[in-house]
Amino acid sequence: MVKRVVVGAHYGARDWLIQRVTALVMAAFSLLMLFILLFHRPEHYGAWKSLLSQQWMRLASLLFLLSVFWHAWIGVRDILMDYVKPTGVRLALQVGVVLLLVAYSLWSIQILWSIY
Repeated sequence: MVKRVVVGAHYGARDWLIQRVTALVMAAFSLLMLFILLFHRPEHYGAWKSLLSQQWMRLASLLFLLSVFWHAWIGVRDILMDYVKPTGVRLALQVGVVLLLVAYSLWSIQILWSIY
């Protein structure tokens, strides 16, 4: 019989699926920005400000950034679980990464909704 030690790892397809979905969101946003830059290029600050102040663009940008942060969390967590063996050190690094990603998320929201 195999004895499985629970170490905080997520076994299964959930994280795999989340990484694929967040990658699709990031790719879709990148294509949207490419389309905007190729066919409706904002030429000056006012045009960029007008584009980024639209609600749909703010939401799309926020969805992109949250996808990046979630994608990064899964990747960094897996790397830490694979290569950092002391549990206390791994936990401290994971908490630090989570705090940074939450701070980045809040900062992104503040930046996106401060454009007026």
